[in-house]
Amino acid sequence: MARGGFNGFPGGGGRNNMMKQIEKLQKQMEEMQENLANEEITATAGGGAVSATVNGNKELISIKLDKDAVDPDDVEMLEDLIVAAVNEALRNADSKMSSQMGKFTGGLNIPGL
Repeated sequence: MARGGFNGFPGGGGRNNMMKQIEKLQKQMEEMQENLANEEITATAGGGAVSATVNGNKELISIKLDKDAVDPDDVEMLEDLIVAAVNEALRNADSKMSSQMGKFTGGLNIPGL
């Protein structure tokens, strides 16, 4: 005789269990996002002449310039190096977030996550 319920759980108990699992997963995801927000991701450009650091919220925290990278006659090169370092740091932050989220979603494509 077949029993009702969800995924083999008798009655409505499966629904309560599923909700508890979802709440647990949501809490773990929030903790992971909070931890990532506090992480600092650094990238360099120009062989280390420019270093940019962002956090997990994709906010620029700092820029460090090697004194040899500052050439008043070639400001455009320094600007390009800064842009390159910041963009690389942001890409690394995105990659780290995607990697961490993948642990929770199991590779599923869930909109908004």
